[in-house]
Amino acid sequence: MARNFFGTDGIRGRANKEPMDAATALKVGMAAGAYFTRGNHRHRVVIGKDTRLSGYLIEPALTSGFVSMGMDVILVGPMPTPAVSMLTRSLRADLGVMISASHNLYQDNGIKLFAPDGLKLSDDVEHKLEELMQSDMSNKLAKSAKLGRAKRLDDAAGRYVEYVKNTFPKRKRLDGLKIVIDCANGAAYKLAPAILWELGAEVMEISVEPDGFNINENCGSTYPDLICKEVKRHGADIGIALDGDADRMIICDEKGKIIDGDQVIGAIALYWHENNLLKGGGVVSTVMSNLGLELFLESNGLVMKRTKVGDRYVTQEMISGGYNLGGEQSGHIIFNDYTATGDGLVAALQALAIMVKKSKPASKVLRSFTAFPQILRNVKYDKSKPDLLENAKVKMIIKESEKVLGKNGRVLIRKSGTEPLIRIMAECDDEKLTKKVTDSIVNALRDAG
Repeated sequence: MARNFFGTDGIRGRANKEPMDAATALKVGMAAGAYFTRGNHRHRVVIGKDTRLSGYLIEPALTSGFVSMGMDVILVGPMPTPAVSMLTRSLRADLGVMISASHNLYQDNGIKLFAPDGLKLSDDVEHKLEELMQSDMSNKLAKSAKLGRAKRLDDAAGRYVEYVKNTFPKRKRLDGLKIVIDCANGAAYKLAPAILWELGAEVMEISVEPDGFNINENCGSTYPDLICKEVKRHGADIGIALDGDADRMIICDEKGKIIDGDQVIGAIALYWHENNLLKGGGVVSTVMSNLGLELFLESNGLVMKRTKVGDRYVTQEMISGGYNLGGEQSGHIIFNDYTATGDGLVAALQALAIMVKKSKPASKVLRSFTAFPQILRNVKYDKSKPDLLENAKVKMIIKESEKVLGKNGRVLIRKSGTEPLIRIMAECDDEKLTKKVTDSIVNALRDAG
């Protein structure tokens, strides 16, 4: 069955328009409530959200759907996506839901679902939910006396704060470190500064005044210029930029230079390997990760297993392969020893732990390899028109590009799972050649469209 609702990371779209309207959210709640209601116990679901205005639209619609299926709803308010995953496990809930469009601006919103183990749903489960959403669910509604209830969990924030702090090495502190934290006016705007301060750091907090409209706006992990500027202005040791739902982070070193997820994964992998903490003999990343990371790991006797884009695919491969470290270039980093999904704050603490233990600046210990020049471009496409990637000339140009780059580079072309975009990535050790190849593919796509 074609995927009509779910994309790479749940359901996402423009707020108050299908599929991110109240009617669809109601169906999601009903379908997920029906699917995850098993047994005779009192079923319950944890619902969190970020700070965008449309959360007030989606949250009650989801709640109504779950209540109509006899499922109790635990509302935790603005909370990072990984906090919802953790609380789902901690509270023995049957399901977790995060209302967020991650790094997108306020106009969009999304729905991410977590299974009882805190993991994101598999493709198979999402297909089954879509089937339910497009069917008549009236025969699955709870009887009047069996309707669910909704309540707020007042100590949700405190539970998550202590959980994150406990991932930092015992008897270690952040005393003496000056840290700038950019919370993207998102879900972690209160929690992130508190965690860093409680661990001993001097904290400069920015983008911590959400108003429903300013989430990710010229701030956060997708706008790193701000964190670089603030690190240099404050003379800080490090800057940490989260995205709107705090499941990813990007680091800025003391020199005002960005350190992306690939660099952090490489640094942690090597440190853990040296201290016999790394499992699986390597890490899991995606097809987007820099070739430089792969060669760096190989030079240290480690492997890098690639998956398709999406942190849930990374997690699945980590579990099946016995790895405890994986992630994406974008800053989604997963630590199976601690988390079931990407967690920007846990990732930041693991990076800070290396700085503390080695007593060296971020630029020395977190920049682990020389990255290959990598160019990313997007081309919009019309879903109602023929598939551009099946166009004969486009296929020919892509094949020629792969041949030109040879063994010292690669090309990756894929459709976005959340937007009507074709994403083009090219990398090799020659930056001019990389740009030339990328331009030729972009031009071919535009000519075909």
